[in-house]
Amino acid sequence: MATGGALVLGAAVGYTVRLPSRIVAGVMAFGSGVLICTLSFELMEEAYLQAGYAPAAVGFAIGAILYSGANGLLASRGAKHRKRSNPPEASGDDADGGGTAIALGALLDGIPESLAIGLTLLSGTGVSVATAVAIFISNIPEGLSSSAGMKKSGRSAKFVFGLWIGLAFILGAAAILGYSVFGQFSVETQAATTALAAGAILAMISETMIPEAFEGTHGWSGLLTCAGFACAFALSTLGG
Repeated sequence: MATGGALVLGAAVGYTVRLPSRIVAGVMAFGSGVLICTLSFELMEEAYLQAGYAPAAVGFAIGAILYSGANGLLASRGAKHRKRSNPPEASGDDADGGGTAIALGALLDGIPESLAIGLTLLSGTGVSVATAVAIFISNIPEGLSSSAGMKKSGRSAKFVFGLWIGLAFILGAAAILGYSVFGQFSVETQAATTALAAGAILAMISETMIPEAFEGTHGWSGLLTCAGFACAFALSTLGG
């Protein structure tokens, strides 16, 4: 529920408080580093150790292609700036449609993350602290941005929070799916699916998080991303 919980928290903040975009961008830069470390050492490495290079490489490529294709479609419909706390102004139907597209984009971003959580449970060690922190941090700006945009377009609090709570349940179901359904498949399929989640997450970081983080923090984005990577690596190696 880390993914969905972060989205709901971000939505609550975005609907009630206007945070400086520089702060949100800094959080995104840090979260990008955490996610990069997590997908490298806890998803791709696990997939490789499970079934070798071929399933990991194929799954990774498929995940990246699927995410980029779907993200391009949603971006053209108003979800391009879904990771921003202060997206470009839109009005009327455009703002409303953009908010809906942002919510669909959050679903697109969250499904591979939730599947990754479920798949890591198959190892019997539970979800690592690094994975949970990475996913939580990366999703707060998304809920924040979308709820702020929907509020500007006139959507009620009931609609906004109903939408995000519904998404939280869907993403929770995706995590359960990753654990219960894919556990019945072959080791190669499990490894490919884990790598698929890694490919989709890396594509998401590259296309949505890092560009917006750089725009808001400029020279600090590299240092903040490295700090996030270092923190996640420390959590992983210390048995978090």
